[in-house]
Amino acid sequence: MILYPAIDLKDGKAVRLLRGDMDKATVFNDDPAAQALEFVAAGCEWLHLVDLNGAFAGQPVNAGAVEAILGQTNTPAQLGGGIRDMATIEMWLSKGLARVILGTVAVENPDLVREAAQTFPGKIAVGIDARGGRVATKGWAEETDVDAVDLARSFEDAGVAAIIYTDINRDGAMQGPNVEATAELARAVSIPVIASGGVSSLADLIALRDCGVALNGAISGRALYDGALDLSEALKALKP
Repeated sequence: MILYPAIDLKDGKAVRLLRGDMDKATVFNDDPAAQALEFVAAGCEWLHLVDLNGAFAGQPVNAGAVEAILGQTNTPAQLGGGIRDMATIEMWLSKGLARVILGTVAVENPDLVREAAQTFPGKIAVGIDARGGRVATKGWAEETDVDAVDLARSFEDAGVAAIIYTDINRDGAMQGPNVEATAELARAVSIPVIASGGVSSLADLIALRDCGVALNGAISGRALYDGALDLSEALKALKP
């Protein structure tokens, strides 16, 4: 199971939000590229990047910070936030991103997800962010009646590389991931699933790894910045 260190970008800085609230942002590093290099030095296989401003604006906002990260590291990176058309997908992939994450458009324009997944095999992930099992969009600001598992199933034949499932109520709260809901979604589809939200200790990672269904990976942010989770130790523990 891959551990994806998260770098969430707000106003050009690496931050963490509490349950997706932009007004509850803690700045952890003024230099996101330096933060990325720290994670790479610890041995991570991937980086997980989120353009938080972009998620609300519907277009890239923290492009400079993302480009700085891509320019200073060779580690594969995936990015979500504000990617809602083919031109933006093409732009990011041309700049060296290994994978783009489509969230809001997965609900509003699923045909774009399918087209992108066919055009760029292995480079398109779907982000499913949910409260109480229901999907939220536009930076988690808008609730929908869409069931998270149903949305995941709808992309079963689309060729997407992964589904990133976030329990919003756990995100940044350091209360542990929603192992049960993540496992339920992973059982429902054959698409690789990455867990996100609340991963705050080595025990949380082990619980996800041993949840009874194989997960592609887990994303952790605040715990790595707070020191509750040591990246090097966690990576060693997760090695097969």
